[in-house]
Amino acid sequence: MKVHKMDHFVLTVEDSERACEFYSGVLGMKVLSFGEGRKALSFGEYKINLHEAVKEFTPNALMPTPGSIDVCLLTETPLDNVIQHLIDHGVPVIEGPVL
Repeated sequence: MKVHKMDHFVLTVEDSERACEFYSGVLGMKVLSFGEGRKALSFGEYKINLHEAVKEFTPNALMPTPGSIDVCLLTETPLDNVIQHLIDHGVPVIEGPVL
C-alpha cells in the first residue's frame, strides 16, 4: 500500500466559530461551510474539517476530545487490500469502510 495524498483531516474543537476566527484571522485560512452547519478550513489544496466535541455526527471518534484529529489519506490501492494490510500490521479497523 502506498499513500499518495492527504485528502483532509478532522480536528476536534470546543467551539468551531472560535476556531474559524483563529485559523482565518491569524493564519489566513478560508472558512467553508458544508453539510448541516459544519465548518471547514482550506489552505492550498488541503482542508481541515472541524468537529465540535459536544455535537454528534457520524462517523466520529469513540471519545472525541478537543485537540484530537483523524486523517483521511488517499491511495490507489483497492480498499479490501488496504483493510487487509492494516489488519496484517496490527491496526484495528473499528468502523470501515465508510464511503
